[in-house]
Amino acid sequence: MRDEGRMAGERGDAQEQGRGEGRYANYFQVGHNAVEFIFDFGQFFPDSEQPHLHTRIVTSPVYARALLQTLRHSLAQYEEQFGAIDEA
Repeated sequence: MRDEGRMAGERGDAQEQGRGEGRYANYFQVGHNAVEFIFDFGQFFPDSEQPHLHTRIVTSPVYARALLQTLRHSLAQYEEQFGAIDEA
């Protein structure tokens, strides 16, 4: 039974719907070899010398390209709705 007191996207709700835990990332690192791409996600805090890596995704080149296409499409939709995104 769903707990109506939870906000959408909280851990219990996400687990009930088969989604993973959401994590904020402002640091990204990408590597690859002949058969896979490795995406590391983390957080860089102003008072820290090193980023805190929390998630690693390993996938094939085919799915890395699919991710790139999905990001391009989503960014285009975002910019159409909200305007251009400034460079980081």
